Amino acid sequence: MTNLLKLFDFVKQTTALSQINGFLGWDQETMMPKGSIEQRAQWMGHLSATLHERKIDPRIGEWLESIDSENLTEFESSQVRYIRRDYNRALKIPIDFASYLAITTSKSQGVWAEARSKDDFSMFLPILKEVLNLKRQEARMLSSTTLYDSLLNDFEPEMNSQDLESIFNRMRPRLIEIREKALISDEVPEVIGRFPKKIQLQLSRKLALAFGYDFDRGRLDLAVHPFSSGSGNDVRITTRVSENDPFNCLYSTIHEVGHATYEQNINKDFLFTPLGSGVSMGVHESQSRIYENQIGRSRAFTKFLHREMLGLFGDFGIKNADDFYKCVNGIRNGFIRTEADEVQYNLHIMLRFELEKALINDDLRAEDLEAAWNEAFLRDFGFPVDSASNGVLQDVHWSVGLFGYFPTYSLGNIYAGCLHKAMRADLPNLDNAFEYGNVSDAIDWLKENVQKYGGLRTPEATISHAIGGQPDEEPLLQYLEEKFGDINS
Repeated sequence: MTNLLKLFDFVKQTTALSQINGFLGWDQETMMPKGSIEQRAQWMGHLSATLHERKIDPRIGEWLESIDSENLTEFESSQVRYIRRDYNRALKIPIDFASYLAITTSKSQGVWAEARSKDDFSMFLPILKEVLNLKRQEARMLSSTTLYDSLLNDFEPEMNSQDLESIFNRMRPRLIEIREKALISDEVPEVIGRFPKKIQLQLSRKLALAFGYDFDRGRLDLAVHPFSSGSGNDVRITTRVSENDPFNCLYSTIHEVGHATYEQNINKDFLFTPLGSGVSMGVHESQSRIYENQIGRSRAFTKFLHREMLGLFGDFGIKNADDFYKCVNGIRNGFIRTEADEVQYNLHIMLRFELEKALINDDLRAEDLEAAWNEAFLRDFGFPVDSASNGVLQDVHWSVGLFGYFPTYSLGNIYAGCLHKAMRADLPNLDNAFEYGNVSDAIDWLKENVQKYGGLRTPEATISHAIGGQPDEEPLLQYLEEKFGDINS
């Protein structure tokens, strides 16, 4: 067996163990008994240590050194690129540190969930300080231009906070202008009545199937914070249900299906290789956001969804498709990022980016985070936060150490805007099928142009290949200006 094959076989085994570790996390958020948190934390800590030992195995360095890169195929070269990057990163992190970080974040997630349910940031603060201290240590070990950029690159390789700030600074005034015009227009129609959990989940399952999710290789469960988990032939999604707000469930499901079908549609030859998962969180979010927004909230698709809901729930206060479209897309004042409209969602992300960057770069103390959140929210949204659960405690990310993750959501929106423009140019008659709930042509286009390639190319190259040019924020902003200008005209 050549050194290249030895390397790939070793990484295949590590990837399989990593996937098991991922499903321990899935179980913790969906099925695990509350009293099991301490034991689960130990499981995840020990498995993380084992994974880290494998990632820094000196044989990886020897194999990499012996490989003649000039004679590799694109498939082989891309794997080697990822393995080398991950190996060099792992060498900088001690095994005992990786294990302790995994144990701490596993415990922290449970503390966050309880603090959120009790609306009490002070319950979460002590362990948040511990997680934050560990992530700062990790960032110093990784040593990039800034501490924050060291962590950002775990989620979006080759991106940096300076470029993100420039993008966000260009976007912010136009987003605010769209919002202000919408908020002074006619009142947004609202649904009324009760929407039984069982029927919401029935419709969610139907929508998941329509958007291409393969239930033979996945399942739908409930979680406090909806997410997708897994890759290849075992990709699971979650949603949440409010019997007063069906859109929370329905659009969370469509969003997570975007993530899940990306994983399910990756070339099967990539399974158990570094290329067998989405290339970055920004590209991953581009799939979930284009499913949810440009397709799922389009005027054509909402005509179909309106008919479906009338058939399942009866009269819910919105009898015509035009009002339903305005209801689904209405710009409203609200606290929750995951429930935000397409315009204000990005403002939510900018707020979190600002705060987490300050936390990691040691410009903001954890003790001052809640006050800083409330001040920034009032500045950006124009009304005060009414509770910690609607403010600083609403997202799970910081509890599990995902600092650097948040900006990839808006980067995903930017990529989605570019992909939508290219897809509409190739498939100008999509709306004719969308009106009947048939989104297969759009999903097939995304599969063929983005999803099947997995991690074969870098994130920016993945999008550039799909759209035939360099991505930027302009297609997203033009789409939002046209869409909400039409809604509010």
